Amino acid sequence: MENNPSLHYLEGAKKLFRYYRQLGDKALAQIGDAHIHWQPGPESNSVAVIVKHLSGNMLSRFTDFLTSDGEKPWRNRDAEFENDYADKSELLAAWNKGWECFFAAVEPLTEADLSTVVYIRNEGHTVLEALNRQLAHYPYHVGQLVYVCRMLAGAQWQSLSIPKGGSQAFNDGKFSQDKSQTFFTDKL
Repeated sequence: MENNPSLHYLEGAKKLFRYYRQLGDKALAQIGDAHIHWQPGPESNSVAVIVKHLSGNMLSRFTDFLTSDGEKPWRNRDAEFENDYADKSELLAAWNKGWECFFAAVEPLTEADLSTVVYIRNEGHTVLEALNRQLAHYPYHVGQLVYVCRMLAGAQWQSLSIPKGGSQAFNDGKFSQDKSQTFFTDKL
């Protein structure tokens, strides 16, 4: 890749979005149908609600991303907080649909698109600002999703990063290699 900060930003942002999707995929794989509606408290969100909200946001924001407001008239944000998926397969279909819409809009973006103005609730954002907005929003909710899935999986949980007690071995492996320039690894 050429030494172009805008291009590095765009590729780095795409990597981060893929990384957070992967974290969600791996967390969701560790729970069953019986877990999707569980809430840690009455005002807390279940896995189903978190997924429904993320998917709804992605579909609204990234359908016709460069040409229409990101808050679509057909979006019913309040309904995203209703715990009504029938089962995990319905939840996963929504999860995948949201991410597919998102990546279909983001993957073709070029450096020239970063300064294009898009609107979210009638407020102008450059594409770069809109992506940064989602880089704050999606990881926030994916973190919630991972946390709830981890509680539900209990002792069966498979770590999504460096397992407890594994930092030294991980670092030993990293420092035994030649230096490299990567944006991040799958283990943060």
